[in-house]
Amino acid sequence: MTIREATPEDAAAIAAVHVGSWRAAYAALLPPEFLDSLSVAERAAWWEARLTAPDGPTVLVAPGPDGRLLGFSCLRPWPDADFDPATTAELAALYTLPEVWGTGLGRRLAEASAERLLDDGFRTALLWVLAGNQRARRFYEAAGWRADGTVVQEETGGVTLDELRYARALTG
Repeated sequence: MTIREATPEDAAAIAAVHVGSWRAAYAALLPPEFLDSLSVAERAAWWEARLTAPDGPTVLVAPGPDGRLLGFSCLRPWPDADFDPATTAELAALYTLPEVWGTGLGRRLAEASAERLLDDGFRTALLWVLAGNQRARRFYEAAGWRADGTVVQEETGGVTLDELRYARALTG
């Protein structure tokens, strides 16, 4: 499998993965009417704007053997003043289609993301994960990420959820 940097032409496929993954991963955490209301078309426009922005994030995509996009990650310098954005990055998103969960694709995408961040000069990566998303927490912990004790509350779909910040040192 070749993981590559996304282009604006990937926006619709990224959006389909994004929405499909949210609907499956957050089914027990968010109201069904909210998840059902997620629009691939709206999310595609959102991703296209980010992929064409001069200061946009780095987005990596994982196409399958048939070229269909199976997963993606989104990387950027850490957006808050509590860490140096020159050395600390955020894994802002990592999603795969539910049909490939457990196949190792997510792990390969996470490893490629860490390698890209290291190549770009980052030494530490952070991410946010919903406290109730046990599957994602196990995934990140198996990859060497650790909760750093920071918790924020986020309102999504009319529900207030705790998000945990995880950190990982990037090594070469």
